[in-house]
Amino acid sequence: MSSEEFKLVSPTIDNDGNLPRKYTQGGQGAKKDLSPPLEWYNVPEGTKSLALVVEDIDAPDPSGPLVPWTVWVVVDIPPEMKGLPEGYSGTEEQTTGIREGNNDHKIPGWRGPLLPSHGHRFQFKLFALDDKPKIGHTVTKERLLIAIEGHVLGEAILTCVA
Repeated sequence: MSSEEFKLVSPTIDNDGNLPRKYTQGGQGAKKDLSPPLEWYNVPEGTKSLALVVEDIDAPDPSGPLVPWTVWVVVDIPPEMKGLPEGYSGTEEQTTGIREGNNDHKIPGWRGPLLPSHGHRFQFKLFALDDKPKIGHTVTKERLLIAIEGHVLGEAILTCVA
């Protein structure tokens, strides 16, 4: 087991920093549904597949409590890949086999958040898995989390604020 920490970063965000506005749907400089670049390091030994879940962890539920809002789900990422480039979501150049799951808008891909207020925290969570998750045709965060139970070798988390 390597002493190096499994790590997820974005060249455009520092770990306590801000999600640049161009990745949201709000305000000047916003670009529609542009996913941020991500890089990862020190993938655990034995990893057969990577999966990514991005959530607004401060999304208010109209009925009261905070309920994480799924912004992006990506599965079947080959472990030899070192990251996803800016604007990867929805592009034709996607690596064969990688699948984008449905976000909470019920459509696949990155859906830049339209924030009712500033200061929402976004959590990017990358899972290192000992197998490819068996999810079926429609990928969702809920199906992914059930499929990877007992198969997670490591998790790398990046949190930022928008």
